[in-house]
Amino acid sequence: MLRIKPVSKTARQATTPWAWARSGAVLGLLLAVSFNTPALWFTEPLQQSLGGRVVFADARGTVWNGSARLLLAGGAGSRDAAALPGRLLWSVRPSSQGLSVDLLADCCMQQAWHLSVQPRWGGAKLVLSDSLSQWPAQWLTGLGTPWNTVQAEGQLTLATQGLVVEWAAGRLLLAGRAQLDAAKISSRLSTLKPMGSYRITVLGGATPSLALETLEGSLQLSGSGQWVGSRLRFQGTASAAPDRLEALSNLLNIIGRRDGPRSIIKVG
Repeated sequence: MLRIKPVSKTARQATTPWAWARSGAVLGLLLAVSFNTPALWFTEPLQQSLGGRVVFADARGTVWNGSARLLLAGGAGSRDAAALPGRLLWSVRPSSQGLSVDLLADCCMQQAWHLSVQPRWGGAKLVLSDSLSQWPAQWLTGLGTPWNTVQAEGQLTLATQGLVVEWAAGRLLLAGRAQLDAAKISSRLSTLKPMGSYRITVLGGATPSLALETLEGSLQLSGSGQWVGSRLRFQGTASAAPDRLEALSNLLNIIGRRDGPRSIIKVG
């Protein structure tokens, strides 16, 4: 009969430190690989999830600390793309609830956006710190039709307060407020420069809403909408001051369905 000799207590004590050492080495290797994961491993899947409309070009660094050139694009197969000047820098850290993310576009932000990303069953929750940033309207041309035709110029100022976005079971849940001011906007479709200044306000709640209003100018824009599930339904109008109708006629033909001296804008 084969006898198995029991391992002595002394042998077990000698083996244990080596086992812990091997485990520590494996854990250290996994952490080293994780914290040195190239930025491309993060940016490429993110681009695909955004339908190719946001592109992270020339990504450098790691998933945890890196930078890239930020482009808006017309989607898969589109030749339209427009890049922000400078680079987008990010820093990602694990937190008790998920991930803590800092984003800084050096062209357009004086302070970084701080985001808390919290995974949820069947979705995720994103909490954005109050922020103020400024963006060139020309950047929107990268999105393709109709922006590449309109070729807007001017300054966009985005302010957020208590903004919380949550995706759950295919629904968009929104709390807080976001306000986008478009100042002194002009277009290659009109000789009138500028055409006006405008404000878009997004309010969270049981049914998140969006409102468009004109602050000043000869091109008058107005409208309202709300999110149903994850889709926006919006209806508005565009019109011109009577003495500016000829100068703005081409633009009115593009941005909506023409109805006499005005255009009907409808989304969703």
